[in-house]
Amino acid sequence: MKTAHTRSLLAGALFGVVALAATTTQAADPTAKSEITAIDILLAPDATMLKQAAANNARLLGVYPKGFALDATHTPHITMLQAFVRTADLDKVYAAVEKVLVAADVNAMKLEAFKLYYIPAGGGLGVAGIVAKPTQQLLKLQADIIAAAEPFNLRGGPIGAFTAPHDDPVLDAGLIQYVSTFEKIGAGPKFNPHVSTGNAPTAYLDKMIAEPFKPFTFSPVGAAVYQLGPFGTAAKKLKAWDLKP
Repeated sequence: MKTAHTRSLLAGALFGVVALAATTTQAADPTAKSEITAIDILLAPDATMLKQAAANNARLLGVYPKGFALDATHTPHITMLQAFVRTADLDKVYAAVEKVLVAADVNAMKLEAFKLYYIPAGGGLGVAGIVAKPTQQLLKLQADIIAAAEPFNLRGGPIGAFTAPHDDPVLDAGLIQYVSTFEKIGAGPKFNPHVSTGNAPTAYLDKMIAEPFKPFTFSPVGAAVYQLGPFGTAAKKLKAWDLKP
């Protein structure tokens, strides 16, 4: 049980909506990359959450300067679904997801951020984030997005579907497995809506998450589809929607 639990935590750390810096030394298969794309369908949070995420990111970088900064390849977001789809079907995926987003009136959602958390990432480090309560409205939105993408979800694909591979075949295989089974490990009762904010030594993160946390309310203001990169990053924006009224 301990081994399975540890693997689960590690998978979440490596392949959630955050990334650690990675050196990629092996070339992706360009043919596979053109045929299949690994995507992340996500929500973009408003200025309230962005301010909180930026503050926490700055704090973590102060403790661990080698950690990642929130930038164009580490955009704060809430992942709704990760999947493999045929590149030729991307426009169909966008159209199907857009219908769900419009019908859901996403920008009217009110989400409560209620705690900090982290997931061990190995090497004495952890990946931290701000967690939101999974409301019924948010759960329904995720279920509807999954259903909309169902006809196009291949539930498997090559490492060439990502923007770049790792320099470790084991990590490549783990990432492929994570995205292939996302609905089983990151949806419904296992959905953990969060905005990742950075990484630091676990000894520091243990103290940080034990501190009092002042809950706050925020809303999604946009949605997007990104191509996934190493460690499950939302690395390349493919399509975006501005959901503001």
